[in-house]
Amino acid sequence: MFFESWSDFFYMGGYGFYVWLSYGITFVTLLILAIQSYRGKKIVFREIQREQQREQRLQATKSRGAL
Repeated sequence: MFFESWSDFFYMGGYGFYVWLSYGITFVTLLILAIQSYRGKKIVFREIQREQQREQRLQATKSRGAL
């Protein structure tokens, strides 16, 4: 191992704050991106489902009107 102890690992020669801060910011950013993507996917699927239901209603109305 490159570090003498765990405290040396976390301290990283005086740069630990910046290193761990950058890891934290990256993790939070990726987490927010994943949550937004998941929510966006749900919205898109909901819109697709609404559009399909609308198309079915239109088809049903057209077939009733043709009779």
